[in-house]
Amino acid sequence: MALPTLRPAVQALQPELVTWRRHIHKYPELGFREEQTAAYISQRLKSWGIPHQTGIAHTGILATITGEQPGPTLALRADMDALPIQEANEVEYRSCLPNTMHACGHDGHTAIAMGTAKLLQQNRQRLKGTIKVIFQPAEEGPGGAKPMLEAGVLKNPDVEGILGLHLWNNRPLGSIGVKSGPSMAFADRFQIEILGRGGHAALPHQTVDAIVVGAQIVSALQTIVSRNVDPMLPAVVTVGRFRAGDAFNVVAPSAEIWGTVRSFHPDVADLIPRRIEEIVAGICKAYGATYDFQFERRYPAVLNDPAMAELVEKSARQVFGPDAMIIPEMTMGGEDVSFFMNEVPGCYFFVGSANSEKGLDYPHHHPRFDFDEAALGIGVELFLRCIENYTGQTLNEMN
Repeated sequence: MALPTLRPAVQALQPELVTWRRHIHKYPELGFREEQTAAYISQRLKSWGIPHQTGIAHTGILATITGEQPGPTLALRADMDALPIQEANEVEYRSCLPNTMHACGHDGHTAIAMGTAKLLQQNRQRLKGTIKVIFQPAEEGPGGAKPMLEAGVLKNPDVEGILGLHLWNNRPLGSIGVKSGPSMAFADRFQIEILGRGGHAALPHQTVDAIVVGAQIVSALQTIVSRNVDPMLPAVVTVGRFRAGDAFNVVAPSAEIWGTVRSFHPDVADLIPRRIEEIVAGICKAYGATYDFQFERRYPAVLNDPAMAELVEKSARQVFGPDAMIIPEMTMGGEDVSFFMNEVPGCYFFVGSANSEKGLDYPHHHPRFDFDEAALGIGVELFLRCIENYTGQTLNEMN
């Protein structure tokens, strides 16, 4: 794999990036509980002389690096939260906490943002404009971007553009994923409660079997994408939870079905919940059951601004050279960075982080997820190059 030559300042920073990332990985915290993580970040920002606000949306941080030369205001965003997963890796920095793990790369995102902030602060005499670094809680849920936005992190001074990145084990180290327009999907959630009538398993005629009703619903939901959605428009309907019954000889009186809907086009995002409820209502009526249906519109689709996507691609080609592996990445995964990008032009891009030769290629949200830490320096270099191109300056001679 062809890797870029990083500027000396980033090369020198690499050991610190690894140290920060491993500390955060070792002490993971779930959404809106990132107290130790926030304190760790704040201590370092303070030691570098970077003004910052803490406690935004519970645990979020906003750091502001003000250049000594006039210029635009650009924001960088990194998420800090972990997942409720028991880590299976046997490494020195494995999670110390049961059923809590950084299994999506947020520890790396945080380290990259910290490193970028440190180098910008050290070179603010050459920096044009202002860079706001947003350390956001609860991306995995219930969502920290919206409350940080409501707290005014894009104001005073007003942000003109925003960038974010995601370490990406779906692609090899040395690759970059970026495209204009839709990049990540609407991430919506539904809950269905089926209310039947319980009874003895040997006397089913006296009952309304919620499991049978639920099974019919789960099967029928699979026809929405195949028969109701334009086949040229991507969509996913997934049932992730089906719970019913307590005994082998009792007909279940109720059942719960939970799932997620992913799509890119607003019309599809509106069509699918309507069809879900129509299917649920029809099947329940046919079997004599009733239901409760709840649909939660969670994260909007991530739509990259064309000019900002072009900025990232240009920067990536400068970093990786003529043989740059740039992929027009598009995924059904969701991301609440979309709330920021609905307010100001932005680009959310992917930094390849998998290395199969080292066994660092498990997928995101897997209990053995880990990534090649060489991606940390690449992430800092990409952020710096994007800043240079956005503000029209060069920081190549950084301290």
